[in-house]
Amino acid sequence: MTEEQREIRRKKRVIEYAEKNGNIKTACRRFGIARSTFYFWRDRYRESGDEGLRRRMCVSHNHPNKTPEEVVEKILYLRRTYHMGPIRIVWYLERYLGIKTSDATVYRVCKRHSLNRLPNRMGRRAVHTHRYEKQVPGHHVQVDFKFLTLKRKRGGSVRRYQYTAIDDATRVRALKIYKRHPEKSDIDFIDFIDYVVEKFAFRIQTIRTDRGHEFQALPAGTLQTKAWNTSTSKRERPS
Repeated sequence: MTEEQREIRRKKRVIEYAEKNGNIKTACRRFGIARSTFYFWRDRYRESGDEGLRRRMCVSHNHPNKTPEEVVEKILYLRRTYHMGPIRIVWYLERYLGIKTSDATVYRVCKRHSLNRLPNRMGRRAVHTHRYEKQVPGHHVQVDFKFLTLKRKRGGSVRRYQYTAIDDATRVRALKIYKRHPEKSDIDFIDFIDYVVEKFAFRIQTIRTDRGHEFQALPAGTLQTKAWNTSTSKRERPS
């Protein structure tokens, strides 16, 4: 016997006891319920029988934040057909269909339709991405550039420019902030490379960039280019 069946049986016992003794007040006191509750159970029992004694959820018929049915259909289609997870479904809907939702909403929709777990025959996808790294320190040093907007103490903001160098093997990094834009001054980049060579405790063999405009301010054949090549490929850390 389930919990719901035991609850229905208890309610019927209260109703039958009250009808047998003819005293509703005594029956309610004996079973520890309010008389309003007894009348509610009795009316529903007379109207629908045992089915009327089942516990019903008090759910509103109108939900202002309810997920539209067309969105639910798309979520279920992606889940059943391509076995996507909630995060991938969110990304797909926003990128290709212009629909914005959350991974929690997608999970609740899948759980409501018994699709929160994938079939047992589904194997794990092969890992197709690996973090780029080298085993020898200094073999590859990644250099990147970013803009910074800092707040002044007296109010207002000021623009600064940051270079960052990260070694692929040890993940050791060095960074330095400059006041001038790299397109207007290529001396800052040479100064940063010298700073990196001085701070890193190993010989630097190769420096890699994303070929952004801030790294293309050095004209070929200039003294600065030669100094850059010397500092990155041949120069060792000073003793």
